[in-house]
Amino acid sequence: MSELKVLFIGDIIGKPGRRAVKDKLPSLIKEHVPHLVIANGENSAGGFGITPDIVRELLGFGIDIITTGNHVWDKKEIVGFIDNDNRILRPANFPPGVPGYGYTVCSSRKGMVGVINLQGRVFMNPLDCPFRTALDIIEKMKDETKVILIDFHGEATSEKNAMALFLDGRVSGIIGTHTHVQTADERILPKGTAYITDVGMTGALQSVIGIKMEQALRRFLTQMPQKFQIENKDMRLMGAVLSIDASSGKAYNIKRLNITLN
Repeated sequence: MSELKVLFIGDIIGKPGRRAVKDKLPSLIKEHVPHLVIANGENSAGGFGITPDIVRELLGFGIDIITTGNHVWDKKEIVGFIDNDNRILRPANFPPGVPGYGYTVCSSRKGMVGVINLQGRVFMNPLDCPFRTALDIIEKMKDETKVILIDFHGEATSEKNAMALFLDGRVSGIIGTHTHVQTADERILPKGTAYITDVGMTGALQSVIGIKMEQALRRFLTQMPQKFQIENKDMRLMGAVLSIDASSGKAYNIKRLNITLN
């Protein structure tokens, strides 16, 4: 068996999250020796969106592929940039004509790996069907690689679970993102797909999904607009390490990460 390891880092929240990745990623790479590093970066610019400079910053830290989600367009400067680099992905089930790449087949340190970014539709914007989109892309990738990973950026646990069962055995791993709350259901599905409903975030645990608690509570209590700021106390780097048989594309281990930084 030829082992291929992937390190996936959960939603990076603002400058504190970027600093956490910079500080911790070298030791994570030394400990786990991943062949590919993927991170969700859609909240890396002040908690909402991503910019070209931050893309370059994250890639410089040692991240190989950056995935996103519903906040991908929050910083307008990314729109003219995202066509230029297939190392940053936006959800593949955006309608035709949207700029950027929804998937890529990249070279890892142990062979080719396909990475797909999808967004759910339950309690979110009504994009094209992520289930059918996934099948179409897997069909295109299957001659290039047997190792395929999906960042499924979705709100509803039911939709993420349904996608996992739908694609079990067709992809190597499905990593849920978006809620910023890490779930404890990591497992290998019966046909060899690694799965976790939500991998969590790289942000402050004592916050409301990365936002300063007082500001978020004021919004809930008053329903008035608030300027949100990113919390930087009790920082955690959350993620997962997947072990995959490169020759078959089947996963055989997934380990959840939840690392305290300060």
